[in-house]
Amino acid sequence: MCGLAGVFNLNQKPVTVQLLRQMGEAIVHRGPDSNGTYLADNMGLVHQRLAILDTSDKGAQPMSSKDDRYVIVFNGCIYNFLELRQELRAKGHTFYSNTDTEVIVEGISAFGIGYLERLNGMFAVACWDKKEKKLYLSRDRFGIKPLYYWFNGKSLVFASEIKAILKHPDYQMGIDLGALNEYFTFQNLFTYRTLFKGVTMLPPANTVIIDKDSQVVKHKSWWDYDFTKPDESMTFEEAKQETERLMEQAVARQMIADVPVGSYLSGGMDSGTITAIASKYVPRISTFTCGFDMSEVTGVEANYDERRDAELMANYFKTEHFEQVMNAGDLRWSLPKLVYHLEDLRVGMSYPNYYIARLASKFVKVCLQGTGGDELFGGYPWRYYRIFDSLSQQNFFDQYYAFWQRLVPDEDKTNLFQPDVLSRVNLEEPREVFERVFTFNKTLRYDSPEAHIQNSLYFEAKTFLPGLFLVGDKLAMASGLEERFPFMDNDLVDFAQKIPVKYKLGNLSKEINRIDENTFKKMSYRNFDDGKKVLREAMKDYIPAKIIDRRKQGFSAPDESWYRGENAGYVKELLLNQKETVSTEFISPAFIERIVKEHTDQHINHRLLIWSLMNFEWWCRNFLKG
Repeated sequence: MCGLAGVFNLNQKPVTVQLLRQMGEAIVHRGPDSNGTYLADNMGLVHQRLAILDTSDKGAQPMSSKDDRYVIVFNGCIYNFLELRQELRAKGHTFYSNTDTEVIVEGISAFGIGYLERLNGMFAVACWDKKEKKLYLSRDRFGIKPLYYWFNGKSLVFASEIKAILKHPDYQMGIDLGALNEYFTFQNLFTYRTLFKGVTMLPPANTVIIDKDSQVVKHKSWWDYDFTKPDESMTFEEAKQETERLMEQAVARQMIADVPVGSYLSGGMDSGTITAIASKYVPRISTFTCGFDMSEVTGVEANYDERRDAELMANYFKTEHFEQVMNAGDLRWSLPKLVYHLEDLRVGMSYPNYYIARLASKFVKVCLQGTGGDELFGGYPWRYYRIFDSLSQQNFFDQYYAFWQRLVPDEDKTNLFQPDVLSRVNLEEPREVFERVFTFNKTLRYDSPEAHIQNSLYFEAKTFLPGLFLVGDKLAMASGLEERFPFMDNDLVDFAQKIPVKYKLGNLSKEINRIDENTFKKMSYRNFDDGKKVLREAMKDYIPAKIIDRRKQGFSAPDESWYRGENAGYVKELLLNQKETVSTEFISPAFIERIVKEHTDQHINHRLLIWSLMNFEWWCRNFLKG
């Protein structure tokens, strides 16, 4: 819900309303319903509203507290705001709207900025304290809603999307080569830097405080995942029943809205679970599935089209079901727009996400999403078993780092980058970044197979999951659609962390560690179907047995086949055109040519890397070349 931006000039230079309007216009797709500004000399806030709760003008932002001390702009949704409002009323606070925004600003007025830690929901908040002349920026526990900032010592410029920051006249466009190295290692960023030089993403569960005397931006972290304290006294039946109860509660909470709510419905268990529960509250709920033209697709990818299983569940739950069928040509049309909206390049082939959100936005304003179930309940066993037999912390790091170099391994970086880039990047930095994710948390242990899997769950919740949230947020908001994630309910997450590993995975007693590395590399994720054990059992009464017992299936187009077939010409046109390809300022043309040739001629599957090379090419065209 919504987009926000603002400027705080520490040097007392006045902020202009023209700048605020330009920043708001850059993110108008996030909030096409209305906009508002707050201007007080050297502080300015702008808000683009997507009206979800109390769609009247009473919900307009920026919004001030009754005592007129605080003014906030807010992006997100707070699912426990009704309970919090009751508490505040008991303390004498009055409310004129039915929004969660008003609860936030009155809660800050009553209890201070620490009140944000009590919110159960997704949020990015900017709060200006008129009395103390301090600015607070904060994000939700899990990093669902984005918030970026740029600080040059004189001004702090912040926004839901980077393109608003680019409107500031003092920002000089440049590329962060360290972030580029990180991206082409992990297809993700594990730090909070971006490809835009000097622009940083505020970490999840962090608050910053800036006043006129601030010289740097300091983060205060107020929450973190903890899988290291499982309740070993818990029985499997207790885990199953509580998972079911909390899942019901989470979906019910996230149905709150004054606009139509729908649900994505793939052929999998996570979206099926959410739809099953949501359909109890909204008869004939709208559901949405994205399928693919499989006429020229072979091999494993021939199973990527989930429409049949989605139709089975749509019929089972009696939903009003909508489908979009994508073909290879949809990539060319969508990629420039997708990269413009994504801007902060992250995980996976995401143009199906762009299309399915575009479809859903024609019928609803809010759509429930299944992201988070895998990360909380152990949905990626083929990843965990790679490090199951790690003997030490160093052995764990060696094995897992080798796996998470999703794009270009360190030993090939000298071929990846142009000589000028090589002279300016630290090729050892990605390994250091990787290890810091773990060493940041002092409670992690490395003394048992279960501990290694707990560490893996922690790592993916801290890195892979925020990447998925970022893609979901940006590509849905591109169409003015709010996505919600019931698996990321505070109570459900807290309980899922306490469930013992043995209840999440089914093969811990088997000799998985005896599989040699060469065999492991040849095995597909389809060889592992023992993840999310307790969640499957908890949902048996909700969704068809065929879906419960179905092997894990990712949401992805058959790009391996399409890059060799119908899209081969587009790949070469975009990446191998000496006159028009601009990313070769950073990436070696010989490397690109080798990768494309290996994929098309030698049938080495480089689909992830080709996708990322195309994304980076359009990033350069959109942002470096204008």
